[in-house]
Amino acid sequence: MLLVVVLSACGTKNETANGPADPKTNDAAKAKTEPAADPAPAAAESAAKPETVKLTLVGVRDAQISSQQIIADKLGYFKEEGLDVTSQLIESGPDIGPMVAGGSAPVSIQTNFMDIILKSNNVGVKIVAPLAQIAGTQAVVGGKNLKLTSAKDLEGKTIGIPSGADVMIAINNMAKELGVDAKKIKYVNLAPSDALTALQKGDIDAMAAWEPFITKAIQSGGHFLFSGTKSELPDKKGDVKWMSVHTTMQVTDDFLAKNPETIKAVLRALKKATDYINNNRADAIKLLAPELHLSEAELTEIMGRNVYSMDVDDSYVNGSNGKPVGDYLLSVGNVKSVPAFNEYNDFSLLKEVDPSLIKVELK
Repeated sequence: MLLVVVLSACGTKNETANGPADPKTNDAAKAKTEPAADPAPAAAESAAKPETVKLTLVGVRDAQISSQQIIADKLGYFKEEGLDVTSQLIESGPDIGPMVAGGSAPVSIQTNFMDIILKSNNVGVKIVAPLAQIAGTQAVVGGKNLKLTSAKDLEGKTIGIPSGADVMIAINNMAKELGVDAKKIKYVNLAPSDALTALQKGDIDAMAAWEPFITKAIQSGGHFLFSGTKSELPDKKGDVKWMSVHTTMQVTDDFLAKNPETIKAVLRALKKATDYINNNRADAIKLLAPELHLSEAELTEIMGRNVYSMDVDDSYVNGSNGKPVGDYLLSVGNVKSVPAFNEYNDFSLLKEVDPSLIKVELK
């Protein structure tokens, strides 16, 4: 149960992105759109050569996790930085945790929750950059027959949700703010795809999951209730702060020590991709949809729930890595102790790449 969540934020085995995972389970492994303009010649010439040119970047076939990774690969941004990157997209996000712990994924993209859990298990890993705020994709969708006059009407209702899913943070914070007794909500342990079927049949009143299952549930007749960042509940509509979780790029301590210029090159490529997504959203969706096995319409909805940004800001430091997150991970048994922020975050290289991305003072 140690990593029963490791980002159930995005899915269980074959459920797309993050779900239960345990870094210790890998002990056996231990024994055409136009690309954006090229960087200014002076900047390119001033960059030191990467220590390692050929590397594998492990991510997830998921809009929340690897959109920038795919764009950087497709538009040649890695090559522009002198890198020969193999972009490895796996289907089950939780598998990245064991890969990092076992040494087969020295450079990867997942979420900050995974790193908290890995570090709590003494795995040497550092987050070197945030990539996206994805709490908007962690949501609750009501069935077509669910009628609410207030959030309190959720008491006594049945919600299908994977055991230990991170979206529970949003549910608990919603309940606390709106006076709902969360203990009176009935929870059924269902994988997102099973919850989607149960919602369509009317066997459950609502489902709690992540994208792409949220959009699929809405398309099949359900209605959006709330996420970590938005609410359509009768007594609370608009922006909320019920959850924060970020996609991040992380590297093992050993790789970080030996390859600082390589890491900076990857970060520069991902920054170009981030800017491309934000400045050319329609074109980015055309490039991403085939890779993510989604229609352009679905992907438009999904990406609209994410905020693609490499800013190290308050939402990252005190939101995604704040005390409420640590308390939640402790409460569900994913960690025995919460590591200090600086034990699993190192933004020194990101600051060298672009100092403007550091929005808060880091101790």
